[in-house]
Amino acid sequence: MSLRHLPPVDALAAQVDAPRALALAAARAVLAQRREELLGGASAEADLAARAREWARAASTPSLTRVLNATGVIVHTNLGRAPLSAAAREAVARAAEGYSNLELDLETGARGSRHAHVETLLRDLTGAEAAIAVNNGAGAALLAAAALAGPDREVIVSRGQLVEIGGGFRVPDVIAQAGARLVEVGTTNRTRLDDYERAITADTGAILRVHQSNFRQLGFVEDVQVEALCELGPPVIDDVGSGALGVLHDEPDVRRSVAAGAALVCFSGDKLLGGPQAGLLVGRAAAVDAARRHPLARALRIDKLSLAALEATLRAHRDHGDIPVLAMLRGEGVEERARKLAELIPGAEIVQSVAKVGGGALPLLELPGPAIALPEALAEPLRRGSPPLLGRLEDGRLLLDPRTLAEDELEAAAEAVLKHLRHL
Repeated sequence: MSLRHLPPVDALAAQVDAPRALALAAARAVLAQRREELLGGASAEADLAARAREWARAASTPSLTRVLNATGVIVHTNLGRAPLSAAAREAVARAAEGYSNLELDLETGARGSRHAHVETLLRDLTGAEAAIAVNNGAGAALLAAAALAGPDREVIVSRGQLVEIGGGFRVPDVIAQAGARLVEVGTTNRTRLDDYERAITADTGAILRVHQSNFRQLGFVEDVQVEALCELGPPVIDDVGSGALGVLHDEPDVRRSVAAGAALVCFSGDKLLGGPQAGLLVGRAAAVDAARRHPLARALRIDKLSLAALEATLRAHRDHGDIPVLAMLRGEGVEERARKLAELIPGAEIVQSVAKVGGGALPLLELPGPAIALPEALAEPLRRGSPPLLGRLEDGRLLLDPRTLAEDELEAAAEAVLKHLRHL
């Protein structure tokens, strides 16, 4: 086929069973691709109609899709972090159906605040005087620094806490974007209380304490506890990261920081809290009000669907309800799910392996448990399947970890494996 023999756009589009706009887009894309091939010297025949139909099919398939997570990584950043509970998913569906009272006080008919839907719950769960929610954890840290320090004020940070987390998010950059000046104290591995004391001046806006979420320093190290920092005078911003409510291995407890007197405690909603992407700020009423009134608060505000999921998640914490992330962390039902999955896949072998928390939380914690061992060659077809099924590669095998598979996902996972096993 030569360039002169390429079909007209309309003629090729007519062979695509799709809405006209999509069919035309498919035809134009395929013809443009074929022209490049021919100009590059291609001589083999090509079924342009089949290509156009495949292009249209791919274009009409949602890009964001559900994935079966059998990696054993509980808070998997690439897979959307924490899975939502059934109650949270139902709350999202209700909020998405038509309109909602996002910023309307139904009692008075006056304009309300979106923060009101979660503030009481956050206060009750953390002991804070006030609370607000923004769109993510990085936004919470940025807003806290801007509200309490802001232009030309100083933020004091330990050198051991000038960390970079996922996506190139660096603490010095956050302080700079807030308009404040960074004051570094201590050393990489040791910072003492008197390091902070010597750095405090009339220009000090806040002391920032940052949890080393995705790594740990071991050996000759020293840092200052939040209680001691809160006695120094300047307001303390404590970025505790993962949002643990209570003692959870070595993750910092939000309630401890609040009780210590931190002005603002920042944490994520989609890690160990087990909810949607969100950034939470809890603490002293005056500090929360300063954050609420700051211009950045509008740019960082949380949307109604995330807010609905967050409210449902916080209710579950209050009422001791279903929090999938915490159930996975405890390993609830993992042995039984492993047996069921092995029974659904004839010849499957149960082996012992180690799962991880992920998402920058509890990096040293290992979670031993069962996994299903399969041929490594299954990894790619399962990942490209519908629904995609992801495991982890270990010692030349593909492991499916039931810790991160829900009970109602086992049959779909087994069906995907059986489908592709036939072709090995």
